[in-house]
Amino acid sequence: MVRIAICDDDSAAVQNDQQIAEDCLKRCGSAGEIAAYTHSDDLLYDITEDGSFFDLLLLDIEMPGSTGMELAGKIRPFLPNVKIIFITSHVEYAIDAFELSIFRYVPKNDIVRRLPGAVCDAIRLIELEEGRSYTIRTNSRLEKIPYKEILFIERDGKNASITIVGGTAKVRKSLQQVYEELAAEEFIFIDRGCIVNMIHVMQVKEGTVVLKNGAALPISRSHLQEVKAQINAYWGAHI
Repeated sequence: MVRIAICDDDSAAVQNDQQIAEDCLKRCGSAGEIAAYTHSDDLLYDITEDGSFFDLLLLDIEMPGSTGMELAGKIRPFLPNVKIIFITSHVEYAIDAFELSIFRYVPKNDIVRRLPGAVCDAIRLIELEEGRSYTIRTNSRLEKIPYKEILFIERDGKNASITIVGGTAKVRKSLQQVYEELAAEEFIFIDRGCIVNMIHVMQVKEGTVVLKNGAALPISRSHLQEVKAQINAYWGAHI
């Protein structure tokens, strides 16, 4: 079940976006629910006060009250893994969208051509992430960790220490072994002893990777240019 919220102060635009989202759910063969809003504060209230959960948000940037950009910043602490598609007339917002780890940026003057592809890509990624997990097996337990909950992985002696949302887990394998088993483009080495999940990266700043939870991890000098290129390429494909 993919839960989608659409927010635009123009009710006609909301109707149009909702029709596109419904068509995309059918095209992907996915079950889904769509909630429509014409006031950004109503959406914010439902998420922050009522505990409403969404996998995907379609937000107009230029709205009265909380703008789409402000809304995204306020929502992130409550829905850290939500995919956000910004719809706007102003191309200069794309840079800020990168800082907020926005999934895709769609110009209003090209919405008919570009929004369906963006929504379908988001639906497929949401369903893929839901199904992907890393399994830790020991003699006494089997633990599955969803990829989307993995923040970073560090070498810890002969073990790999996996930092996840809400704690850590250890596996008696080399970092390279874990990396090969993950086999996912969002995981990259930022140092010989550290792998980061790019979906949690907010920015690269002064030789460090800053994650959404505030953690700042140093990038080795030998990896710096490659890390920047990989992050730019990854988000370039999703914005």
